[in-house]
Amino acid sequence: MESTQAAFAFAALGQETRLELLRALLGAGPAGLAAGDIAARLGVPASTLSFHLRALEQAGLIGATRQGRHLIYAPRIAHLRALLAFLADACCGGDPARCGDLHRLFEPDGENARMTPAPFNVLFLCTRNSARSIMAEAILNGIGQGRFRAFSAGSAPLSSGPLPEVLAHLKAHGHDVSRLCSKSWDVFTGPAAPRMDFVIALCDTLDLQACPDFAGTQVTAAWPLPDPAKFTGSAVERATLLNELYAALHRRLDLFTNLPFTALDRMALKARLDELAQPLALGNRA
Repeated sequence: MESTQAAFAFAALGQETRLELLRALLGAGPAGLAAGDIAARLGVPASTLSFHLRALEQAGLIGATRQGRHLIYAPRIAHLRALLAFLADACCGGDPARCGDLHRLFEPDGENARMTPAPFNVLFLCTRNSARSIMAEAILNGIGQGRFRAFSAGSAPLSSGPLPEVLAHLKAHGHDVSRLCSKSWDVFTGPAAPRMDFVIALCDTLDLQACPDFAGTQVTAAWPLPDPAKFTGSAVERATLLNELYAALHRRLDLFTNLPFTALDRMALKARLDELAQPLALGNRA
């Protein structure tokens, strides 16, 4: 980073509201925040907020993407890292030990870099919330290692609950199924609901544009998957298809959990999630 770029960035941050604005976006993570949510958090008028957003965006510290009718703002992590690296390069003339504890601010493995970030909330959707989304919720909570909190819901949840064969399959793979249940996506709307960082639809009949606002902004994706309720054939054949679906979901979610979240802005994350939505070859199915 050049000195002029760094000076421009620091000048943009030389105002209290902008500092609080950037801190709010960093706290929200890569999913970002809508302008209305930022204004509510900071308690500033929309016109004033627009002025500060523009200043930070021109300095390269934040970026905006459009989601439906809303502009979503998120921090540009790579630019912020470059700004810190610009300072670190001059630390004690190349002898960081002379800086005492200060040099730890710039060390990738330093104490400050090891602070545990808040987990990402991920909501999986399918129409009946009885199979695919239930499986995804269980798998991600199993492999997320505390970095992710998975939920599932449906637009028309099955009153009888998750399919028994799905629960049996998950239990056979070591998952705790005691809390899994079919529920409406209305549970995740409203001010009391947890804010979702990612919303992923798992059936091809669900229109993400028609989904409600799940308590804030989110990165959305569609990963169409076959419905286990429509698997045909003998019990052995259906069990084989279910096992293939579980394995495919597990592979996809394993790739998802290993994305470089801190290095990607919201648009890049959206692109990477869309890349994971590749067709799956699962035997013969209805």
